[in-house]
Order: sequence, then structure tokens, then C-alpha cells
Amino acid sequence: MRESLIAATPEDTEAVGARLALNLPSGSSRALQLQLHGDLGAGKTTLARGFLHALGHSGVVRSPTYTLYESYVLGAITVVHADLYRLEHPDEFEALGLRDLAGAGHVWLIEWPERAGPWLPAADVEVTLTAQAAFHRIELAAASAAGLRWLAT
Repeated sequence: MRESLIAATPEDTEAVGARLALNLPSGSSRALQLQLHGDLGAGKTTLARGFLHALGHSGVVRSPTYTLYESYVLGAITVVHADLYRLEHPDEFEALGLRDLAGAGHVWLIEWPERAGPWLPAADVEVTLTAQAAFHRIELAAASAAGLRWLAT
């Protein structure tokens, strides 16, 4: 399943993130994963902000470029927001210890997932953001059975 959306404003991009958060599939025995692809400034962190705010986070959401990841405990769900841009080699991903946060009740939002190479588990939903002159294009693609359920709602 694929879906293509247009975001004319940052608020539109946040709304897509919120919609994804509010339609999380339940019953997964492992962490659900949303991989965010796009150039610098394409809206990856903006989408993550909408996702986190929809689940109840009221604070500021910044890209964890220097810390590499932030965890947000939001009720029964823990969201791991990672920015892998600064990884110089895929082997560095293992040192982050994210596998400890890969169980049920966890959701991973991963910016720059290609930097982790083969160490990153497969995505449930791939999100590709592309900045155009007057808008951003957001492409959503299911990459697993859970991802199909997620996008179907």
C-alpha cells in the first residue's frame, strides 16, 4: 500500500505525523518502526513532532542530531526518535543500544535510516519527504503486515 500526500505548510506535515500516531496498530510483539527518508530540511523532524504531540508529548521536539536518539515515555507507548545522520559507519548503530528498546509497546521514528545499513531492522512504514518549491511531498509505503494495517486505518 502506498499513499502520496502534499503538505503546503509545516502544520500539514505535523498533521500527517499526528495521523500516523493516532492510528498505530495494536498487538505487535516487537517495536513498530517508521523510517523517515529525505534531504536536510525535507520535514522529517516536523513529522516526528506531530507524531509525538499527538501521543501527548507537550514539550519541544528537536532532531536528536547530537544525542543520536531521544526516548519519550507516553503512557503505554515509548517512542524512540533517532537521527542517524552523524553515524560514520553502520557498525556504530549497534553501540547505541536501541535493541533494548525494540520490544512491544515501543515505536521507532528513525531519521536517516540508511546510515545504519544492515543493522537496522526492517521498517513497517517507509516515509519519504521531498521538498518542492511551494510544498512538500510525503510518500508513505507499507513495508510489513503491521505497516499495511497501519496505513489502512
